Amino acid sequence: MRLEDLGLVGNCQFAALVHRDGSVVWCCLPRFDAEPVFAALLDEREGGRFRVAPASGAQGVSRYLTNTNVLETTFEDADGAFRVVDFAPRFELYDRSFRPTQLFRVVEPLRGHPRIRVECDPRMGWSKRVPPALQGSNHVRFEGFPAPLRLTTDVPVSYLGGQPFALTGRRHLVLAWGAPIEEPLAPLCDRFLAETVRHWQLWVKRCTVPPHYQPEVIRSALALKLHCFEDTGAIVAATTTSIPEAPGSGRTWDYRYCWLRDAYYTLGAFALLGQFEERERFIQWLFDVAGGSPELDLAPLYRIDGKSDLAERVLADWPGYRGEGPVRVGNGAAEHRQNDIFGETVLALAPVFLDERFRDEQSAHTLALLTRLARKAVSVAGTPDAGIWEHRTDWRPQTFSSLMSWAAADRMAVVLERHRPDGVAEFRGAATAIRAQVLEQAWSAGRGAFAATYGGEDLDASLLQMVPLRFLPRGDPRLGATVDAIARDLGRDGWLWRYRVDDGLGRPEVAFVLCTFWLVEALAGLGRLDEARAVFDRARGAASPLGLLSEDYAPSGERWGNFPQAYSHVGLIHGAFEASPRWAEVS
Repeated sequence: MRLEDLGLVGNCQFAALVHRDGSVVWCCLPRFDAEPVFAALLDEREGGRFRVAPASGAQGVSRYLTNTNVLETTFEDADGAFRVVDFAPRFELYDRSFRPTQLFRVVEPLRGHPRIRVECDPRMGWSKRVPPALQGSNHVRFEGFPAPLRLTTDVPVSYLGGQPFALTGRRHLVLAWGAPIEEPLAPLCDRFLAETVRHWQLWVKRCTVPPHYQPEVIRSALALKLHCFEDTGAIVAATTTSIPEAPGSGRTWDYRYCWLRDAYYTLGAFALLGQFEERERFIQWLFDVAGGSPELDLAPLYRIDGKSDLAERVLADWPGYRGEGPVRVGNGAAEHRQNDIFGETVLALAPVFLDERFRDEQSAHTLALLTRLARKAVSVAGTPDAGIWEHRTDWRPQTFSSLMSWAAADRMAVVLERHRPDGVAEFRGAATAIRAQVLEQAWSAGRGAFAATYGGEDLDASLLQMVPLRFLPRGDPRLGATVDAIARDLGRDGWLWRYRVDDGLGRPEVAFVLCTFWLVEALAGLGRLDEARAVFDRARGAASPLGLLSEDYAPSGERWGNFPQAYSHVGLIHGAFEASPRWAEVS
């Protein structure tokens, strides 16, 4: 199994990964951080899958229907050809978002008399227990789940165990969690497919895109949207767990949760796209989380319902992706101190008070929360923490965390200039003091660049963010020197590593996709557009044939890490807008 052979479908309630052999190999129901119903991704023999494939075993060719999250896989062998259309319904119904926990699979013959196999083989979560299956006249009900799980189909129920049969007409399969399908199946599938295609294509039309790199940006936007849990407003870092950063590394993490940091970057990408409803929903989720922490001792990440029960555990009887375990559930980073999150949360909320389109959201309650978060960010500047990369070694003052504290104070002052001028001096003074601290303690004369930690010598790709955050004037030589040092010392074959130090689990062995896109942003921000475009053209090569990005990329061309990775698609969107000419330059 390879990541580049997987397609993502979903509807902002749940998501599924579909292999080009016709198998659903990953799907957690009824939401991203639930236990998996299909998990062949992490155990090919016993993890469970939902297969619709040629009896010959021929592999398919997958593509997305234009500007949608509807996946089509076409199969062809000596018997004939057919296609499988996979989607999760999503559209407006009765002036509300309709996103049922249902996976639709429509099978259609294209040529000849193809023979196919259908096998729906779910598992009861991490236990891998096979649920009892009760057959009806046109459905199979799987017992033992917290809610009803039923496959409704016009394929003969007797064939659902994998027996080959001739596909003589269009067939439909709907796996539903909760309320079962009771309507006539064929017209329901036709209607839901048409409405879902229309929904996604209209959503794309409402996106702002740059003149160049439009297909990459559109696919990244659609993938990013599928990481939003619309019920609460949380945004997950990835829809998977435990895909290793590199073979043999043991670096396997559960990313099916909402990191405050990742959410900030994702909201920034949506803002570039001209999409803002995600920020509105996230603000409500943030209020819910902050309400449970009066002192704002926020964790770096939470479950998508705002809970923090994320104790990390290893599942010993799961071999993992390509046998590269361990498989982990939960994430120990929830217990870390990561001081940058306060700054990023301020940056996520500040645009509400700087954009007149959001005037109805500029409440005193929101401004009070923003002010408290900014004060918290100022208070932690220069104190030791695990940092953006969640080091599992002794903590030291992280330069990136202080950079975010400075950004929080700086942007808070701008907000208060408009809304409460008497508070400006507090944050202007704080921003000046934090900048002076960083300049004094993070600059490495030996490196000729800003270092990852106060008094340190090691480099960190996150400091490329000094450029788009405007920490120093564009012409300041220290800015360019830091960008060049990072590109030179953390780069290999055109790809960028996060850092080179031992983080408690060894040294990273592969490039982190986001960092290479950050280099694009930094170079463009310094006015070095030709270099930025060259880096971007190389970096977009990390995308799979379907346009999806993993977390990590080996210069050999292998994709690793949780997939798709929201961070990577955020980086592509930001990089594309920076590397592309403006519309006025091409129209």
